[in-house]
Amino acid sequence: MRIGLALLAFAASGPALAAHDLVIANGTVFDGTGAPGFKGWVAVDGDRIAAVGTGTPPAAARTVDATGKAVAPGFVNMLSWATESLLVDGRGLSDLKQGVTLQVMGEGWTMGPLTAPMRREMIAQQSNLKFEVPWTTLGEYLAHLEARGIAPNVASFVGATTVRIHELGEGDVQPDAAQLGRMRALVRQAMNEGALGVGSSLIYAPASYAKTPELVALATESARCGGSYISHMRSEGKYIEQALDELIRIARESGGPAEIYHLKLSGRANWGKREAVLAKIAAAKAEGLDIRANMYVYPAGATGLDASMPTWVQAGGDAEWVKRLKDPATRAKVLAEMRAEPEGWENLYRSAGDASRVMFIGFRNPKLRPLIGKTLAEVSAMRGTSPEDTIIDLVIEDESRVDTVYFLMSDENVEAFAALPWVALGSDAGAPAIEGAFLESSDHPRAYGNVARFLGHYVRDRKVDSLESAVHRLSGLPAARLGIEGRGTLAPGRFADIVLFDPATIRDHATFAKPQQYATGVSDVWVNGAQVLKGGEPTGATPGRFVKGAGAGRCGPASAS
Repeated sequence: MRIGLALLAFAASGPALAAHDLVIANGTVFDGTGAPGFKGWVAVDGDRIAAVGTGTPPAAARTVDATGKAVAPGFVNMLSWATESLLVDGRGLSDLKQGVTLQVMGEGWTMGPLTAPMRREMIAQQSNLKFEVPWTTLGEYLAHLEARGIAPNVASFVGATTVRIHELGEGDVQPDAAQLGRMRALVRQAMNEGALGVGSSLIYAPASYAKTPELVALATESARCGGSYISHMRSEGKYIEQALDELIRIARESGGPAEIYHLKLSGRANWGKREAVLAKIAAAKAEGLDIRANMYVYPAGATGLDASMPTWVQAGGDAEWVKRLKDPATRAKVLAEMRAEPEGWENLYRSAGDASRVMFIGFRNPKLRPLIGKTLAEVSAMRGTSPEDTIIDLVIEDESRVDTVYFLMSDENVEAFAALPWVALGSDAGAPAIEGAFLESSDHPRAYGNVARFLGHYVRDRKVDSLESAVHRLSGLPAARLGIEGRGTLAPGRFADIVLFDPATIRDHATFAKPQQYATGVSDVWVNGAQVLKGGEPTGATPGRFVKGAGAGRCGPASAS
């Protein structure tokens, strides 16, 4: 029988001699390594796990009875957009109630490094969530979160898009040698501060303007500091195989791992490509490359209406985009491209199939917020305009990309990917609460239910994976991939990020019609030894920390080539 890391590290049949601060007793301990659960206890002193064992639990200042519950390492959200929500509400409540103790940010755009104009733009673009921007670098932002007080831990990749904007602006331009050198130096600086690697999001302007050698250069700096490359690839539909080839090339040429953000197949015409995609990944792994993936377990994605327009019209940022759309000749050209089979770009409106499969969930303009929850088909009918014209009109009126849900994937493929033992989980969402400013917009249900849906619907009900493997994919697996020291497993000396949940009852309640509903089944959560969720409710404690990558403080100046 496979024996878990926790039992190898410490096994006991009787009480320890010294009392501990906390003992969690009588639960089924899943240590995060993928080993089967065992009836046992976990002892905590300060912010660390002191001991893990079986038999009679040791004495403690406080003992929590976990009978009937799983005791697991805190869960890792590999694709978090809690960048702004944690500035407004540090509890991260929608994820906290699912046992998430580490929010990993960095899909292309990050909260640093910033120039003065980028900072002004970040403030000007704020919608219902308002916050000050006193930082400049990514590390300063993460330290700012910790200083403000947050319940979960936070970590981040540095955004390739943000680095590009820092040096090149938002235009469709290519860097010269000096500019690329400065971009590499920015990556190096972020890695020194504690970034986990470089993240990209290549279907969006201005990220889409980056050529592969630029991405290789940035990923090479990351790899030399022990980081990885992680990407929303250029295509998840028609051109997914070519996009995957690019990701594999970047891994090969940079010398570092590469991870696919939200593994999926978008558009009915592409649903049959699953085996080809998995075969390509398997071949890269056989070559010795470290290719990874994460996912959310829903058949719809959420992004903006920018993903339904060619990226050339978006060059220069939102203001220039809106200005161009107001020009009749440019509008006519955009409409023609939106209605044609896309060549070389991703049109999510067409991938969805029809206007009834596109739904609006957030607007900056308060006058447009009554449209939240309506489909593109409904709004087009209300206005008497075509779906394509409606998309353009809404972008102009909102002066933003407009938060939008697209129904793109098949349930069969979602379940098949959810069964893969090497795929981690990421919500691709913020960590909101059902109160305050968060009620001024809607959301994708993944913000409230991704982990719970995976453990409840897919693992327990659909039996796509064992519980011990599922816990590993939510904890030990991503922590090891990220090179994070002291987290991801339950063993002596590790940080006390711990979650108690009921495997028999954990479930998501959020739906596309009513997404703002908390998951249930997680009763208690500790972060760095402090309890942040008790009996299913937040305690108000804010022990969350800036968790740094392997390169923190260890990277020298950027390489010359």
